[in-house]
Formats: sequence, C-alpha cells, structure tokens
Amino acid sequence: MTTLLDETPGFLLLEDGTLFRGRLAAPVDAPCVAEVVFTTNMSGYQEVFSDPSFRSQIVVMTAPMIGNYGVNLEDPESARPQISGIVVRELSGTFSNWRASGSLSDYLTSAKVPILVDVDTRRLTRHLRTVGVLRGVIAAGDDVGKEALAALDACPPMAGLDLASVVTTDKTYEWSAGVSGGRHIVAFDYGIKRNIMRLFEERGCRVTVVPSTASAEEVVALRPDGVFLSNGPGDPEAVTYAPAAIKSLAEQRIPIFGICLGHQLLGLTFGGRTTKLPYGHRGGNHPVKDLATGKVLITSQNHGFAVEGGQDGIPGAPDLQVTHVNLNDGTIEGLKHKSLPIFAVQYHPEAAPGPHDARPLFDEFMKAVGA
Repeated sequence: MTTLLDETPGFLLLEDGTLFRGRLAAPVDAPCVAEVVFTTNMSGYQEVFSDPSFRSQIVVMTAPMIGNYGVNLEDPESARPQISGIVVRELSGTFSNWRASGSLSDYLTSAKVPILVDVDTRRLTRHLRTVGVLRGVIAAGDDVGKEALAALDACPPMAGLDLASVVTTDKTYEWSAGVSGGRHIVAFDYGIKRNIMRLFEERGCRVTVVPSTASAEEVVALRPDGVFLSNGPGDPEAVTYAPAAIKSLAEQRIPIFGICLGHQLLGLTFGGRTTKLPYGHRGGNHPVKDLATGKVLITSQNHGFAVEGGQDGIPGAPDLQVTHVNLNDGTIEGLKHKSLPIFAVQYHPEAAPGPHDARPLFDEFMKAVGA
C-alpha cells in the first residue's frame, strides 16, 4: 500500500526489461499490467481517458503537464475512465477552469486507475517509437519484485483480444429518445464514444445503440435508415461475430458508415486483412490525404491496427476502393464500397478531442440515408 505522492516510489517496467522510475500519485493495491501506448494530444485528457478504444492500455501522455484544467461532467466519452493506467511527466496539483467539477487525480483515483508521475515521458515515447508498443507493469516500490514480474508475464498481448465484447452495452438503448421526425440510425457499440451520438443528434437523428453481437435480423427489425459501426478497442480479427452481420446488412443496401474499429471490420467483411502497427496512431495531429480531392485533413486518431494495403487498393477486397491515406506512413485511412452505400474512415471525425476537419463526413452520411 502506498502513501503520499512525495513519499511513494513507483515504476513502469516494460516487457523488454526497460525500467522507468517515478512516483505514484495515489495508493496502488496491486501491479497494473497492460499494453503501453502513447498519445500526442496536448489537451482533452478527460476524453482520452474515458475513450473505450483505450481499454486495457497504459497511456503515456507526451504533453509534459496534465490536470491543470481539472475534469467536468460534460466531456467524458463514456461513463468511467477506460484506461488501465497513465504515465506523465508532471501532474498538476491544482486546477482552474470555469467548467471544472473536480481534479483529474480524484477522477482517476476514484476509478482505481494508477498514475505514475515524474517519468521522463520523452525518453519513454522515443523508446516505444523505436521498438514498438510493449506490455508493461506499473507497481509500487524501488525494486521490481516477483509479484510485478508475474503479473507482467501473465498479461496477454493485444493481438487476438476481442475487447469489443468487453466494453459494449449489455442491452439495446435509445440515445436520443426525445428526437422525432428525423432519420433513424442504428449504431453498433464496439466501444462507441458519446460525441458520435451527440453529432447524430445535432443532425436531427434518432439513435438506437445495439450490442456488438447484435444480429442483422435484430438490426433490420429496428427499421434503420442507416447503420453506424463504431470505434472500439482490441484486435479486429478477434471480433469474429461482426462480419456476418455487416455483410447481411450490406447486401440489403442499407447505408453503412464506420470509423476506427468499424472501418477495420468493413475491410475484413469484404475480404481484406488487418495488421498490427508498430506503435499505432494516437493523437490529434495526424495528416490524412483525401485521394479524390487532394485535400489534407488534420485528424484525431486512436488505433493500433490497420487494414492491409495502400493507395492502390486492398488485397483480397476488390469491391473496396481506398479513399484516404495517412501521410506519415501511407496506411489506409478511408475506404468505400464500389457499388453499395458504404464508407468508412480509420480516424475519428467526431474529434473528441481533436480538430474538426473531418466532421463533414457525418453530413455525407446524412445524404446517404436521404436526410
């Protein structure tokens, strides 16, 4: 059991044996193990920590200080923090913002999320960029004990994990029951963010959210004008139950819009494959090129897997056309079906947090559903 921040040594040990020492900002009852990733977001930490796409990950913040504007009741992207732990250079001891309802440390501590501070996050990020993301363990103490080593050894790799079924809703629900007269969107919850549903609601849509395992028959019974495939965590190839439902809905020519995990699942549905990226794309400053217009969008991203292929096409999926590519590494960032009303993007057009360059994609979907 730990005590006060200035008296509590702690560490992050990566699976390759690299050790980063720091201090723990709150009591930690047991070692915390997860995949260690980094995000380049300079703000929006509450949205990041509550994004279900970060489930089962320890997040390294590249911004040197976080917590200075506290937390509030409006910004969370889900009901609770989703991350396994965080690593920061400096955690602000005070906060100041007119919207704030509390401190970041209290928000995370109440959810039993460990906070490791005073870490050289620049060095840690450069290490992850060099060798790729790794599993890691956060624990208390000056020395690495047997308990931490055993916990790290037992931590499963992200590849092969179906986390969509872990974070999804356990029952169908209406997000915008008060909206009437607009288009009806049925959204698969693979780890859906609240801002996605807010943007549909702003466009006069009624949104019904269904579990990740919902069948095509269950969705059709809801009489949707369009189907949305949400973001989410884990390995897309492990979500083995999704492609059959998506294929059935596509064959009925129901307009479909996917983002992030939804984008990857569409790629798999039509014959493509996915691959794990060395260190993923996470942050609010990723440049993406629209191949049709040549326009470059600055996008918000959070994913560790990508659809295999490039600007010239997707191997095994001749019915899909690549629409967007990442200007940093050339990976596929958007696709559409050549004959069906289906399109998807790898990045996050709802942008919470992040730039709003891609939000018009929601209007494009509204045209597809006849709004």
